[in-house]
Amino acid sequence: MNTDQILSEIRETNLSYLMLAQSLIRADREQALYRLGISEENAALIALLSPAQMMKIASGNTLLCKFRMDDDDLVWGLLTNHGKAGAANETTSRLHASILMAGRHHEAA
Repeated sequence: MNTDQILSEIRETNLSYLMLAQSLIRADREQALYRLGISEENAALIALLSPAQMMKIASGNTLLCKFRMDDDDLVWGLLTNHGKAGAANETTSRLHASILMAGRHHEAA
């Protein structure tokens, strides 16, 4: 993949993220804050963006979204479920990961 393709993918991802974020915020603000991991202030800004503004913001060369558990081996391990078998373990692991991430959202707010 060359640089132009990567930049194009970043722009497409940014626009998709902004459109999804705006839709989630308008549908259920509290769920959106949790799922997106953003502040109330950022949610208010995103909710008011016009399509032209979203296009302009998305056209940058930097990703607007990121993984919220970027350095947490525990959460990644729970989500990927390495070395564990069975649906019950998978469900428990995902629930545990969700609880950990919800705590992070609460701390950030």
